[in-house]
Amino acid sequence: MGAGLALLAGTWPAAAQSGVDNALSAKLQAQISARAQEQKGKTALYAVQLSTGKEIAVDADVPVQTASVIKLGILYEAMVQVRAGKAAWDEPIVLKKGEAVPGSGVLTLLDAPLSLTLKDALTLMVIVSDNTATNLMIDRFGIDNVNARLESLGLKDTHLYKKVFKPAVGPMPADQPKFGLGKTTPREMAMLLTRIGTCGLRRAPPPPPAGPGIGVVVPMFLPMDEGDKAVCDVALKMLKNQFYRETVPRYLETADVTTTGGVAIASKTGSLDAVRNDVAIVAGKTGPMVLSIFTYDNADHSWTVDNEGELIIARLAKEIVTAWSPEGLDGKLLVPGLGLSASGTAATPAAQK
Repeated sequence: MGAGLALLAGTWPAAAQSGVDNALSAKLQAQISARAQEQKGKTALYAVQLSTGKEIAVDADVPVQTASVIKLGILYEAMVQVRAGKAAWDEPIVLKKGEAVPGSGVLTLLDAPLSLTLKDALTLMVIVSDNTATNLMIDRFGIDNVNARLESLGLKDTHLYKKVFKPAVGPMPADQPKFGLGKTTPREMAMLLTRIGTCGLRRAPPPPPAGPGIGVVVPMFLPMDEGDKAVCDVALKMLKNQFYRETVPRYLETADVTTTGGVAIASKTGSLDAVRNDVAIVAGKTGPMVLSIFTYDNADHSWTVDNEGELIIARLAKEIVTAWSPEGLDGKLLVPGLGLSASGTAATPAAQK
């Protein structure tokens, strides 16, 4: 089973199980592995082209610090609850005095009390990685609910531990001090972002006790309907408007997005002194790609656009995307479902309408 098909079915193949026909060439794998070693620090990544099953991995199953990338887990939980009618984009969220925390974002600079909508808070959490908005969303949805949702996706090494700039509460796993806000692996975070992009929000019924039959792929989620699409459209709009674009988009985007049919990259970054991460959907003309790149133990602790960790992510992204989609990007494919059929292949024009 190719990576694209397996993902849409709700499974994820181990790196050693890549289909021969879809495997990235040994030459490119070697090139990317060598590039990943260039910076003074460590790099782990997983990338997959969903329409072809091509994939590449460098320490893809090594647990890493998420920094703010774990906020994708909160976004996904919100999406599922909105789709189920348990939350609403326009429900009021109130920032009270004393709740603001430092770091990225704008809410820490505004006067409280302040009323927002759920959509407002999630948008700030995603596009400027607002830490105060993140904590409001953690209060709204709950750490346990977010982690249960991640576990239901089969993400065994992806975990949200606590609020931002707040101490951990209650019994914590022994590895929490090492990872801080959250942990993941490049492969698992790629799976989560792909679930957002392909709009998997409603679980499919389980197969009959006798099993589905040999060779039958059992999907984890129901096909996208109009209700799903409406929710996913809101979330993708947030991710497409990501403010921090110095990593994956750096060498891929042009100043004039009309040349690529609109914004063609939807992403979430995460940064700490010794960490730079970016997880992105890149809409290539040959099909959508998911890039999940993490750098850590970095020697460069600077907070400039030329931070070495940011540059290495940008270079890796450029090499992978250029190899898989040499004709460039197509923002028209960056829509709920990513222009894919249930089989993981590019949908027909009629199916994309």
